[in-house]
Amino acid sequence: MLRFEHAPKKATNLSLNSKVLEAAREMGMNLSQTVDALLADEVKRRYWEQWNERNKDAVDEYNARIAKYGLPLEKYRTF
Repeated sequence: MLRFEHAPKKATNLSLNSKVLEAAREMGMNLSQTVDALLADEVKRRYWEQWNERNKDAVDEYNARIAKYGLPLEKYRTF
């Protein structure tokens, strides 16, 4: 699982839309914190998108097996 908490910060240069940057500063937004959070969300989204793509065949095979044979230990389910 991807975990980004408690990682050290690293300075970087970004090119941003000047009008958006000006508006964000006028609103008192913390740019580093905002970009960091949004980038982390996008990295996680893409990670899982790629994971699903790489594992599609295995997931499809598992689902087909469950459809054909049912869940293991299904007779013990209480719901």
